[in-house]
Amino acid sequence: MAPMLRLMHVHAHPDDESSKGAASTAMYVAQGVDVHVVTCTGGERGSILNPKMDRPDVLANISEIRRQEMERARDILGVRQDWLGFVDSGWPEGDPLPPPPEGCFALVPVEEAAAPLVRLMRAFRPHVVTTYDENGGYPHPDHVQCHRVTVAAFEAAGDSARYPDAGEPWQPLKLYYHHGFNRPRTQALHDAMLEHGLESPWAERLKDWKPDPAHDARITTRVPCADYFGVRDQALLAHATQIDPDGHWFAVPRELQQQVWPTEDFELARSLVETQIPENDLFAGIRGHAELET
Repeated sequence: MAPMLRLMHVHAHPDDESSKGAASTAMYVAQGVDVHVVTCTGGERGSILNPKMDRPDVLANISEIRRQEMERARDILGVRQDWLGFVDSGWPEGDPLPPPPEGCFALVPVEEAAAPLVRLMRAFRPHVVTTYDENGGYPHPDHVQCHRVTVAAFEAAGDSARYPDAGEPWQPLKLYYHHGFNRPRTQALHDAMLEHGLESPWAERLKDWKPDPAHDARITTRVPCADYFGVRDQALLAHATQIDPDGHWFAVPRELQQQVWPTEDFELARSLVETQIPENDLFAGIRGHAELET
């Protein structure tokens, strides 16, 4: 029997696990990979983005509702999930921007915030870890902090001198950043919509989104997972406060997405195993590795 591969996704809020990399998650689960989602905050300060859920009773119970949404998405994806327990920082608005609210995730020292994640990494023993790049994927303070904390935990988890009370050391072998929302993909979907005589949800966004070949070149790994776009969509819909079923998430027909861009895209940020770029598998260079035996 082949040793079980283990994959850990570290996300800022409930819903991020469904909007970033969910199809590849579902594919790996179907292959027998053990997948663990870590959610840094409870999403307490997140806006209600679905007009049908924008009601006083929902707002008054947003923390519990978002936990229930996460439970449904977790079950749809077939993953394990843990909360780090930090408080959502919210999206800052204003000119100048206000400081983050007291006690929020963005203000926790990275060394302190990484401690519970190191403990989870040592307990779960992932071979691969994913999170966001240094810009957070987009500049939400919790996404930027999630990047910092995940990188710190990745580097500390295998060091017996760091966090000595957090369990036996374990060194993950690869660290990836999500790049699913990239301009070439968005342009390709936009062009396909127009070619089919359909209205594109990305027309306005693309007007202001200048091409950045250097950033596009950061993508090293495209995971073919189009057969699991339906599972991704069901997980997204579980987050009813955050996902408008009549909004841009579902404006492009799934069949067109599968044809035009059948992958989810990542950047290999750290690797302790040899691999060849470009990759089509987060476990490239790991399958058959001796570390799998432990």
